[in-house]
Amino acid sequence: MIIPSIDLSGGRTVQLVGGRDFALEAGDPRPLAERFGIVGEVGVIDLDAALGKGSNESLVADVCGIARCRVGGGIRSVEAARKWLDRGAEKVILGTAARPEILRELPRERVIAALDARDGEVVVEGWTRGTGTGILERIEALAPYVGGFLVTFVELEGRLGGTAMERVHDIVKAARGARVTIAGGITTTEEIAELDRLGADAQVGMALYTGRLTLAEAFAAPLRSDRPDGLVATVVCDERGGALGLAWSSRESLARAIETRSGVYHSRRRGLWVKGESSGAVQKLVAIAPDCDRDALRFSVEQAPPGFCHENRWSCFGPQRGLGQLAATLRERIEKAPSGSYSARLYADRALLRAKLLEEAGELADARDRQHVAEEAADLLYFALTAMTGAGVTLAEVERILDRRALKVTRRPGDAKPGQARDGGSIPDGGQP
Repeated sequence: MIIPSIDLSGGRTVQLVGGRDFALEAGDPRPLAERFGIVGEVGVIDLDAALGKGSNESLVADVCGIARCRVGGGIRSVEAARKWLDRGAEKVILGTAARPEILRELPRERVIAALDARDGEVVVEGWTRGTGTGILERIEALAPYVGGFLVTFVELEGRLGGTAMERVHDIVKAARGARVTIAGGITTTEEIAELDRLGADAQVGMALYTGRLTLAEAFAAPLRSDRPDGLVATVVCDERGGALGLAWSSRESLARAIETRSGVYHSRRRGLWVKGESSGAVQKLVAIAPDCDRDALRFSVEQAPPGFCHENRWSCFGPQRGLGQLAATLRERIEKAPSGSYSARLYADRALLRAKLLEEAGELADARDRQHVAEEAADLLYFALTAMTGAGVTLAEVERILDRRALKVTRRPGDAKPGQARDGGSIPDGGQP
């Protein structure tokens, strides 16, 4: 699949040819991260840090808060790698520091080794010095320690002349299951599709920035369909992963969806279909992902009421249940809570809501048997959702925070605040407050 690239220098997005010669500037990386992030992970490289000429640390951190990022550039120690993993990077990219003594201290599945090669030889120090080591030899040595490789063909980088496809099969084989990403010269959809067929991703920068490839074209390149009309089945989900319905996507509808960041599909009866254009039940497109066989898509959307179904329901598969349904009910009640209702009391009386939160948390803490724990947890979740709804916070927002915290590799002790633990007890180590 496609990995859009954001290279940073002097606080701006840039593209270089051969890693040295300035080609273009694309401005603030944050809008780019928002646009690119819709199709998956984004490669973010701090060129200044890599060359020891400064740092774009705060900017990289901002981008990690916008999109799912694999971060590289100047990461030369275990501590530096852990810092970026703690700050929300999905993965870290290590170049010269990709050595076993460092790699074994990091979570393997979240580490990518960056290998720059000129005519099959690994080069270092800003691509200026050959090492005498072949790219396949280096990959085989590092494969037990990393979850992926970023292989850049230096002689092709930024030149829009095509990539060294003939080398990819052997590189993927040498990686022994670690996912390979290829960079350098990738210019066409055919190259992206072929790389995917060979088991590699395509990191693309210059072709996207110059308009030789659109983001939609690059993303759609590996997709396949067994239908005569070429449509791809599209599972539409809300932000929390709940299925809203099934639709179909064409290359045209996919391009429009990515361009407008909205729910656009292909109706087999009406052609291009913008969800909510007439009903008002619009969708904001959050993310698109292909399935493992590249013959189906998942659209994650922010769905406006009353929902996706033409019968004015949230989902074509029936009503919401559980926390999703409770959250929806509470949102309705905050807008039109009947006078004298309990919901109206809670929204109006912050002291009452606070007291109930503390009361239910204590009862959950004291519960022991399975049924009692479940009941008290349900009570606490009700009041927690009420507090969230009153502040305009959604379940999806909370889940994004949990997902971000799960990326951290450095854990705090998690002890209780003074005066909170009973009988001198404490919350055991291992929890992430």
